[in-house]
Amino acid sequence: MEIPALLCFYSDLNSTSFLFFFYFLFIIYLWLMIGGDPYFSTLSLFVFLFVPSLPLSLFLSSQVEVYSVTVDCTVASRFAHTVMTSSAINKANASQEIFFEVEMPKTAFITNFSMEIEGQVYVGEVKEKEKAKKQYEKAVSSGQTAGLVKVSGRKMEKFSVSVNIAANSNVTFVLTYEELLQRKLGQYEILTRVKPKQLVQNFQVTPYIYEPQGIAFVDAHGTFLSNELLPLVEKTVTENKAHISFSPTLEQQRKCPGCDGTLIDGDFIVKYDVNRAKTLGDIQIVNGYFVHFFSPPDLPRVPKNVVFVIDRSGSMGWTKMRQTREALLEILKDLHMEDYFALIPFDDKITPWKNSLMKATEENVAEAMKYVRGINSRGGTNINDAVLRAVKMLINDRKNNNVPDRNLDMIILLTDGIPDPAAGESRLPKIQENVRGAIDGNMSLFCLGFGNDVDYTFLDVMAKQNKGVARRIYEASDATLQLQGFYEEVSSPLLSEVDLRYPDNAVEFVTTNHFRQLFNGSEIVVAGRLSDNDIDNFLVEVFANGVRDKNSKIFNSCACDRQCKDNAEVKKLTDFHYCCLDARMWAYLTIQQLLEKRSVWVIRVLSYPYISIHLPKTQPIPMIAVMSTLSVYYSLYSSSDNTCTVDGDPHFMIELPEREDSLCFNINDTPGTIFNLVRDPTSGILVNGQTIGDKKIPPDGKINTYFGRFGIVHQSLGVRLDVTTKDILVSQDGKWSDYLAATCLLSPLPSFSPSSSMDLLLTKDRSLTVTLRDSVKFVILLHKVWEKHPYHQNYLGFYTLDSHLLSPSVHGLLGQFYHGIEFEVADLRPGEVEEKPDATMYIKGQALNVTRGWQKDYRWDVKNGENVPCWFVHSNGTGLIDGDASDYVVSGLFKTV
Repeated sequence: MEIPALLCFYSDLNSTSFLFFFYFLFIIYLWLMIGGDPYFSTLSLFVFLFVPSLPLSLFLSSQVEVYSVTVDCTVASRFAHTVMTSSAINKANASQEIFFEVEMPKTAFITNFSMEIEGQVYVGEVKEKEKAKKQYEKAVSSGQTAGLVKVSGRKMEKFSVSVNIAANSNVTFVLTYEELLQRKLGQYEILTRVKPKQLVQNFQVTPYIYEPQGIAFVDAHGTFLSNELLPLVEKTVTENKAHISFSPTLEQQRKCPGCDGTLIDGDFIVKYDVNRAKTLGDIQIVNGYFVHFFSPPDLPRVPKNVVFVIDRSGSMGWTKMRQTREALLEILKDLHMEDYFALIPFDDKITPWKNSLMKATEENVAEAMKYVRGINSRGGTNINDAVLRAVKMLINDRKNNNVPDRNLDMIILLTDGIPDPAAGESRLPKIQENVRGAIDGNMSLFCLGFGNDVDYTFLDVMAKQNKGVARRIYEASDATLQLQGFYEEVSSPLLSEVDLRYPDNAVEFVTTNHFRQLFNGSEIVVAGRLSDNDIDNFLVEVFANGVRDKNSKIFNSCACDRQCKDNAEVKKLTDFHYCCLDARMWAYLTIQQLLEKRSVWVIRVLSYPYISIHLPKTQPIPMIAVMSTLSVYYSLYSSSDNTCTVDGDPHFMIELPEREDSLCFNINDTPGTIFNLVRDPTSGILVNGQTIGDKKIPPDGKINTYFGRFGIVHQSLGVRLDVTTKDILVSQDGKWSDYLAATCLLSPLPSFSPSSSMDLLLTKDRSLTVTLRDSVKFVILLHKVWEKHPYHQNYLGFYTLDSHLLSPSVHGLLGQFYHGIEFEVADLRPGEVEEKPDATMYIKGQALNVTRGWQKDYRWDVKNGENVPCWFVHSNGTGLIDGDASDYVVSGLFKTV
């Protein structure tokens, strides 16, 4: 974050001052017109015409004295709570407008902002985006002071607000924000941007760190620290605590004796790491919540097959191309002997260095470095064909056994522009579709966007669609280091497809627990709420692909760390309710992951939540537009690869994989009702489902219904399939055959084809995959219930794959969502249940109340399922589905009406 800068504006402008100001600018203007540079002459004319309307006291900021700036940062278990306090006094004889500006990390959430004026405290209030935007614009148009948050550089966002302060009055600004520190390259970083812009009587930055695992090392430094200032950084480190203090006196801040300039201008950085557990990581359980830090040490790195796809088009120019070459030369030096690599420079033509990947031997690396030195910029930009060539090379080399089977495949794309229509495919969604289809989940794509002209959103989406990440490379003298730094982060994969599993009967509302990769020096963090706070043993299982085995359980440990639950030491040393730390961390991760998913599917990402502070009528009301994580504005368009499911009681879910979000709704009706799920008149495919109920009404009187039977028809092929919890019947041209008996789904059976038009595949986890020739796939799951259960009975779940193969005319309770649904979600607010906030969904010209919840997806784990976050639409999906639920009731399992 940035130490605040305070600017003041004199509120009164008398005629004498105005005339002097006018005359001063006029003289400068004449001088420039006579002998100055034409560009500056034009600029001065602009200033001459418009600056007189600005308050004169912009040049009189010395009338405000900032006498205290303190930054107190408390980190407990990687969760940082920062309180920035700044106090100033208006020494002028008239009121002045004071601006408070501070930079904070982009990943931080503002939790509080307040001002104290002459002993009276005014607390900010976060408001919803649409109201914020209107009130902010109203404030500006009426001449009231206003502030907002905006991007400021690579890692920071700037928060600013102004307030009018009476003569000889004091004001104190207090800003509080929180963030979960991310581990990169083996360390955590606390970044404080210090730019007071003047000498401060009481200046202090004091980070405090508490890590129950123990602290491995702590380093504190600053970009502005001279040899004189460096000894002022005090550091005290014990086994699990660290305290850093930087508090220069007024004289020590001076640039030179007697001058008013300050040496303090830059970044104050604290880096540290914790001691690593050798098994499943560190688990903390506090006040009904758990948090799991997973970053096991001493794992061998997974060798990689990496293809560098390098943009050398004309827009790369001199400097960017030179910096790219320099970075590539260093990256090639870092390749390990067991790695395989390839280089594919591209402009409007694709010209690989070699036609296949080469082992990173000393000779091959030397030859590649010589080749890199000769890469020059020219031509257009054909991203589509370049990436597809890289995919094809990796696929062919695997097919021909040119690379080891254990190696991990990755593509690193570096580009500075957007696709050139003259060079090849230029439609961004089409490029994303082509790349995703070619990769098909078999490799990772990392995208580097170089400079300001690149379409970073396009690269970000494409990377996330293909198990990778994107990074913006800023045009600066350190661009080479930026490139090397990103490569260093992703070049050493330790695990892939990491799945962390927790006891289903003990936890709920778990944050993301499946991760595509774990890189060396990084960390996975999962949090959740316990359904049983008195649990004695907490079993954690971690499955992943590693260097030795694929899809294997690599850790299996039982742990319950309760030492943090009533830690008096932490409570004494921290001021942000450590007993609620895990709950705050769970909330932070939940919201942060929603925002990360937003980058894949949000079309409009700007949010204007706002804080209002009510002051006395004599004071203007400052309006602060901030990026609030509690007021995210969504605008979604679903894709052609939506996965639509129905499972449970019965829960309908529409998953949007490109957007990484879901919609869900329930349908409640009497047992025996048959609903149309899918109907495609063009292809002749029909799917209906019949509900079943409990064996008898439970004591609570609630009647649960499920799907117990599905009928699938492909009229063009003359095929029908009747699936119940006991039988699978297939009809070809009117002839029925009973393929399976009651317990058939309990044992693994091979794939079989009852006809040339249909393939059936059964697996030991009780799933049946139905593939209709040249068309869609359906998956039906059998949920087994204890045979002697007094109320419940076996039921079925239904999942659709390859839905894009159905025609645009497809409909039904599920089918209507296969080709897209447009809606917006806004006004996020507390719901009836704390963990399930409500929101307003704008869809089909209506405003619906929806709730953020979870539904189970059983495709990968039939027994326990996976919690999938979704927006729940109430009242049988009214407003989301076309018409009413009763419109989808049909008279028979193979009927359309």
